Amino acid sequence: MSAGVFLAVLGAAFLHAGWNALIKLGAGRVTGMALFTVAQGVIGVAVIAARPLPVPEAWPWLLASGLTHAAYKGFLVLAYGAGDLSRVYPISRGAAPMMVLAATTLLLAEPMEPMARLGIIVLGAGILLMARGALRSGEARRLVPLALGTALATACYTLIDGLGARVSGDAVGYVGWLFVIDATVFAAGVIVLRGPGGFRARPRDWALGAAGASASYLAYAIAVWAMTVAPLALVAALRETSILFAVVIGWLAFGERMDRNKAAAATLIVAGVALTRL
Repeated sequence: MSAGVFLAVLGAAFLHAGWNALIKLGAGRVTGMALFTVAQGVIGVAVIAARPLPVPEAWPWLLASGLTHAAYKGFLVLAYGAGDLSRVYPISRGAAPMMVLAATTLLLAEPMEPMARLGIIVLGAGILLMARGALRSGEARRLVPLALGTALATACYTLIDGLGARVSGDAVGYVGWLFVIDATVFAAGVIVLRGPGGFRARPRDWALGAAGASASYLAYAIAVWAMTVAPLALVAALRETSILFAVVIGWLAFGERMDRNKAAAATLIVAGVALTRL
C-alpha cells in the first residue's frame, strides 16, 4: 500500500468517526438514521447524474450491496437501542476486519505481507479491547449479537463493494448508485415500520443528516477506491482506526472519560496501524 493510499484511508476513517458524532448530536436513532440515509440518497443522485451508467456486470454487486447496507443500518439502530455507543461501535467495527481477513484469505487467496497480517491482528485486538466489559456492565445481553450482526453486515458489504468497484471500474459512480439503492431500501423500511412520521424532524436535524451524509459519501468513496488498488483486508482494517478518532472526538468534544482501558486500546490501535506500514 502506497503512502498516498494509506493517508487517504486514514482520512476516510476520521470522516467516518465524524459522521457518527453528527448522528449522535441529531434526532432519535431511527429518525436520525432515516434523515442521514435520505441525504445520502440525494448526494447519490447528484453524483450519478454526472457519471456514466455502471457496466451491466456491476449491477448484481450494487443490488447486493444496497441490501447489505440497509441491513447494516438496521442492525446498528437496534444495537444502539440495546447499549452505549462506546460498547456497540468497538465491537461492530472491531470484529469486521477479522471477518474480512478470514474471507479474503480462505475464499480469494489475496496475497498480503506477514507484517500487514500481524498489524491487522494487533489492530483488531486494540479495537476489541475497547469493548471489554460489555457483558459485565449490566447492559442488555442482546447488545453483543446485534453488534456482531452489524459487524457481519460490514464485512459483507466490504467484500461486495471491494469486488464490485473493481468490476465497475468507477469507484465514485459506484458509491453514488449504492447510496441511491441503499436510501430507497432503507426509506421503504422506515415507511413500513413507522409511516411518514419516521421522517419528521427539526431543520437542525436535517442539516446534521446532510452534513453526516456528505462526510459518509466522501469517506466511503475513498475506501472503495482504495480497495481497488490495495488488499481488501488491509483497507478494511485501516478504516477501523475510526475507533481511535471517535475516542478522541468523544474525549475532546463530548467530555467523555478517558480511562486506562481506552488508553491501552488506543495504543494497540496505533501499533497496529504502524505495523501495516512496515
